[in-house]
Amino acid sequence: MAGENLLPRRAALIGAAGVTGTLLARGAAAAVPEIDTGRVQGGRVEFPAWTAPTERPSSGPPNPMPMNERVGFAVVGLGRLTLEEILPAFGEAKKSRLVALVSGTPDKAARIASQYGVRPEAVYDYAAFDRIRDNPDIRVVYVVLPNSMHKEYTIRAAQAGKHVLCEKPMAVSSAEGQAMVDACRTTQRKLMIAYRCQYEPYNREVLRMVREATFGPARFIDAVNVQNQGDGEQWRFKRALAGGGSLPDVGLYCLNAARFLTGEEPVEVIARSFSPPGDARYAEVEETVNFMLRFPGGLVANCATSYGMHESRLLRVHTPGAAISLDGAFAYHDKQLRIAHRDGRAESVDERRIPMQNQFALEMDHMADCVLTDRKPHTPGEEGVQDHRVMEAIYQSASSGQPVALPRVEGLDHTRGPAPSPS
Repeated sequence: MAGENLLPRRAALIGAAGVTGTLLARGAAAAVPEIDTGRVQGGRVEFPAWTAPTERPSSGPPNPMPMNERVGFAVVGLGRLTLEEILPAFGEAKKSRLVALVSGTPDKAARIASQYGVRPEAVYDYAAFDRIRDNPDIRVVYVVLPNSMHKEYTIRAAQAGKHVLCEKPMAVSSAEGQAMVDACRTTQRKLMIAYRCQYEPYNREVLRMVREATFGPARFIDAVNVQNQGDGEQWRFKRALAGGGSLPDVGLYCLNAARFLTGEEPVEVIARSFSPPGDARYAEVEETVNFMLRFPGGLVANCATSYGMHESRLLRVHTPGAAISLDGAFAYHDKQLRIAHRDGRAESVDERRIPMQNQFALEMDHMADCVLTDRKPHTPGEEGVQDHRVMEAIYQSASSGQPVALPRVEGLDHTRGPAPSPS
């Protein structure tokens, strides 16, 4: 008899457990507090703090704009930087979206378009580039081409009625850069140069400490950006395409960092350059450049760049009260910020950890925000032109072996627009 009642009893127990589980689930859902469910406030989803005040707060939900309200970008050039960094960054963007591609390689363009949901009719080749005029989804053109092509496609994009975000260096000379600025001014289109480090949180924290003189005034800057370049068939070794070697490619980061950290413009440069004899890669461009920049406030920046050294991307700022070191300063990803300073009778080295954000997403969103609010980009065309002027003086000094004086510029940040909004 016991065996006969086993199955009904088991079924009854399972049924009761199911009812109880359902009631518990319903009760748990009804009892979840707002600290865990969040709330919508001012059009944003927000969560109250859930950790103690001793803990670093979380960054919270990203709260991107609705997709149909974001600014549409056409990316021109599907090379390594575009495919490895820029296109993936749209996935982390909040105000910008990818709507079109321009490439001279049809099979690659079709494949990439399918990967990122770009409509086939929004894929253009270079001959048909000017047809972007007829695509209202495109509001910004991001030019990611060899340096010598920046001027042509910036001007054509502006004449097609589109704003322009252009990779650095903006051209191959200050004259070309100025022509780009003039063309965008004539067509009333915005021009921004993609100085991603000026939007990146670690670099901006160094900027804050320098500008606020947290540890006293900055007296000396060391900036190093070197890498060991490979195959000589790369366009970077062709003067007609690159305009120069390591200086405009990676040395530009050192130069721009010194300028944007201080806000000043250098009044003198001293430079030396070197290329290994017999290395065919350097028949047209330089391998290594060391240059010193003297600023009107007394600060000196010592900078080094090369295509022939193991990768190292370092920024050091020396002040009376501390030495500020940012390792990986100009890299795409990993960074370490350390501050050495007196701590009583000891020397402390503090590591400052900042939530990482995608630099490319930040710069694209800044451009989108400038379009949406009709304001000048933080790094407009004038910023790129000034870097070219200083690089021309660096080349002149390296060639002559003599210091080269630059015109004195009064005030701070005369080539920059308003600071980017907090993300």
